[in-house]
Formats: sequence, structure tokens, C-alpha cells
Amino acid sequence: MEMLKKKMMELWSDEEGATMVEYGLMVALIAVVVAVAATTLGEAIATLFGDVEASL
Repeated sequence: MEMLKKKMMELWSDEEGATMVEYGLMVALIAVVVAVAATTLGEAIATLFGDVEASL
């Protein structure tokens, strides 16, 4: 029983997995920001090219 308790305490104090989760969340957030920016800029660029095409 003492060995199990010791192992659980080692796992509980290990923060390496938490750091990996934090990095994963940051990467996911960055991906969402890039996707939103690409969508917004994509629509603006499409409108710009449409205006240029209409003026030709």
C-alpha cells in the first residue's frame, strides 16, 4: 500500500504532462486565430479583386 501511495504522489507532482497540455492549448488557439484571420482577409481580398475586375 505504501508503494502505491508513493507512486501516486510521484505522478501527482509530475508537471511535464501539464506543460504539454498547455502548449497544445496555445497551438490550438493560434490555429483558431490564423483561421479567423485567413477567412476575414480572404473575403476582403476577394472583394478587392472583384472590384478590380469590374473596373477593367
